[in-house]
Amino acid sequence: MALLARGELRSILQTELPNALDTRWDTQATDQPEAHGEGQTVLLDFDAVVKAEAIVEVAHFIRDKFGYDLLSNITAVDYLKQGLIELVYQFYNAADGGPDLRVRVRIGRSPEECIVPSLTPTWPGADLQEREAYDMYGVVFPGHPNLARIYMWDEFKGFPMRKDFPKTGDKYTHVTGE
Repeated sequence: MALLARGELRSILQTELPNALDTRWDTQATDQPEAHGEGQTVLLDFDAVVKAEAIVEVAHFIRDKFGYDLLSNITAVDYLKQGLIELVYQFYNAADGGPDLRVRVRIGRSPEECIVPSLTPTWPGADLQEREAYDMYGVVFPGHPNLARIYMWDEFKGFPMRKDFPKTGDKYTHVTGE
């Protein structure tokens, strides 16, 4: 099976799975972030950015067609100013080696938008990483067999890795007399 070069998946998906690509968050990709001005976050999109509801189909497509069968990690990033949370999925072709393949999903920050189908049924290694994104960022993964907090306790309110999470303390850590 052929290994894909950086940016190649995007053009393949335009032909093979055209409804999977998400263009809502498109930005002009550049290797020179300073070209966009001081202090501005640049959302580089050399990687394929797909719709949340298409992540399972795209992941199966790259596994079945190109042999990227190892889901190495899932990372969440909060872009507060852009009003989105990005999930970065990193795949490897374990048999042929070569470079990684990244697929990105960008979703809004509201509870109604912060939903991405689970890859855990196909890639059991996604279990803890999806739970981490749920616990720290509030991303819900329908189809996950045990979507529960992994770091914070069940009564904890909020998502501590979000950039708008208050950094002044936690009411749950305050010990009161009984």
